[in-house]
Amino acid sequence: MNFSDKNIWVTGASSGIGKAVAVELSKRKVRLILSARNKKALKNVAETCKKNGSTVWILPFDLGDEESVNSAAQTLLSEKTKVDGLYHFGGISQRSFVTETPVEVDRKIFEVNFFGTVALTKAILPWMIENGGGQIAVTSSIVGKFGFPYRSAYSASKHALHGFFESLRAENKKNNIRVSVIIPGRIKTNVSVNALSKSGKPHGQMDEGQNKGKSAEWTARKICRGLKNERKEVLVGGVDLIMVYIRRFFPSLYYYMVSKVKPL
Repeated sequence: MNFSDKNIWVTGASSGIGKAVAVELSKRKVRLILSARNKKALKNVAETCKKNGSTVWILPFDLGDEESVNSAAQTLLSEKTKVDGLYHFGGISQRSFVTETPVEVDRKIFEVNFFGTVALTKAILPWMIENGGGQIAVTSSIVGKFGFPYRSAYSASKHALHGFFESLRAENKKNNIRVSVIIPGRIKTNVSVNALSKSGKPHGQMDEGQNKGKSAEWTARKICRGLKNERKEVLVGGVDLIMVYIRRFFPSLYYYMVSKVKPL
C-alpha cells in the first residue's frame, strides 16, 4: 500500500489509536476522511493533519447508530470520492462480569464494535470494488484471540470481527480487496476509562496495565508499517502479546493463567 495521494477513511479518529494513526498517515501526504462522534475533537485532529501537509475532510457519525453510519456513507458516495483505504478504529470496551451485565449492555457493545463497523464496510465495499479494489483494516484486540475476565461482550465482539473480515477477505481476493486485522495489546489510551460498566455508563478508571502500555504514537507507527506491507494480521503491543501465543500453543497453560486473573 502506497499511502501517498490516497484517500484514506479513518474512523475513531478523535482520540487514542485512531487519532495517532490519522496523524501518522498525514505525514505521508494522504487525503484523509476523519470520523468519530466528537466533532470538536475531530477538528483539532484535522488541524494537526493539515499542518503535516495532508488534506482533511471531517465526517462525524455515531458507530452505534446504523442510520448515522449509512448517512455518512451516502454523503461520501454522493461526492463520488474514491476510497483507497477504510481503516476502522472506532469501538468501545467493557469492564463488568457476565453475571452482572444486562444483555442491553452486551448489545450496545456489539452495535458499536461489530454491527456499526460491518454496516459501514458493507456500504463502502461495492464502491471500492467498482473502483478497482482497496484496503480495509479493522481493529480487533488480543482478546479477540482469547476470552478474558471482565471483557465478555467486548471479547466476543472482537472474535466476531475476525470471522467476518476473514470471510470478506476470502470472498474478495479476486476483487483486489486487501484486509488487515489490527490486534493491539495494552496501549496507553482512554479505552479503559471509556469502557462500559455493568450500568452501561463509562467505567471512569484507567487500568494499571493500560497505564503502563505502549504509547498510541508508537503503536500508530507500527500499525502504519503493517498496513503499508498489507499484513493480514498486525499484532502490536508489549510483553502482553505473549498471551496470544500461549493460547495457541499451550492452551492448558492459558486456561490456568486466565483463571487466576484479578480483573480489577
